Amino acid sequence: MTAILSQSPTWTFPFCPEPPDWFLDWDSIQNHFDWIKNLKGCQQDPIYHAEGDVLIHTKMVCEALISSTNWRQLPEKERSILFAAALLHDVAKPAFTKIEADGRISSKGHARQGARMVRQILSQFEPPVQFDIRETVVAIVQFGSLPIWLIDKPNPQQSVIKVSQVVRCDFLALLAEADVRGRQCSDRQELLDKIELFREFCQENNCLDSPRQFPSAHSRFIYFRKDNANPDAEMFDDTKCEVVLMSGLPGSGKDYWIRENLPNLPVISLDALRMEMNISPEKNQSEVVERAKQRAKEYLRSGTSFVWNATNTTKQMRQQLIDLFAAYKARIRIVYIEVPIAEIQDRNRSRTAPVPEAVIQKLADRLDIPDRTEAHQVEWIVADPATLGAMPRS
Repeated sequence: MTAILSQSPTWTFPFCPEPPDWFLDWDSIQNHFDWIKNLKGCQQDPIYHAEGDVLIHTKMVCEALISSTNWRQLPEKERSILFAAALLHDVAKPAFTKIEADGRISSKGHARQGARMVRQILSQFEPPVQFDIRETVVAIVQFGSLPIWLIDKPNPQQSVIKVSQVVRCDFLALLAEADVRGRQCSDRQELLDKIELFREFCQENNCLDSPRQFPSAHSRFIYFRKDNANPDAEMFDDTKCEVVLMSGLPGSGKDYWIRENLPNLPVISLDALRMEMNISPEKNQSEVVERAKQRAKEYLRSGTSFVWNATNTTKQMRQQLIDLFAAYKARIRIVYIEVPIAEIQDRNRSRTAPVPEAVIQKLADRLDIPDRTEAHQVEWIVADPATLGAMPRS
């Protein structure tokens, strides 16, 4: 379930080429975006990128993409999404590129961090980029290399089915193909063959242009928690209670949402426990978390549904808790709440016990938005900027 409170009727990325001439206004792109300028002079391994620096490569990728018949046949919004992903796919390379001891050039980790940078960049657009569009671009950047590396994955089937829950696999194939055609390398045809194999494999697994469907939400949840599960198997639902796992930056409105939507459920709040135990958010939180887990186990043993209220801004944070809840046969529902970072900082200053701004910024920089592979149910509550002034602060 997705709750998007603000949606634009149409959206196009600035300078995205349009018919009939499909002109790429590269000069305007370079003059308009600072992050494009940062790509100039960033070296690449000449074995894989003999064309030159990252800026040259990015332009070639965009040219390859907009020359693609498959891209030109897409609706306008989808063309814009892929064009944005092509421009941004290597945005983190300048920060992650280094020369190894053997003289080779690498940029390990740039895709994951690049996805987070893309989220920040698109969040600063005016007007703000619609949530589902923004997160589609983020996902394409993060998983754009999967078509090339699929056969090296321990479980290729689960890899494509999992990513299909987040982004269309045919979008990944389109970007990967443009990425390969937008470089000079000796193994180009081999890479293109891998991408075509990826398309065929996704088609065989019913997840090329839509998410792979499961017999039930519980079957989907169990499938992604096992290494060699059958995606067609309907799993017996033996859950005994529901845990609502809140996720969102401090000041996003989690407390208010709980009061309005789940007033009768008990709440385990890390903020409340910190105050109860007189522990600052800047101090070690292990005692607070341990106390919260003990209370959670009491509810879980008795089969009592409850809310776990904390930031839970990274997948790693959430996974540890989900493992605990699932071990007690709980049904997991994640509720993610988002408001613009400027509003969050403003709300935080009005709190009786404000969170240090550096802590909020650190959480924002490392944010992993929940996806459907993590829980039985995921909801994304995204505030309409036009109504923020009327929303209660919490």
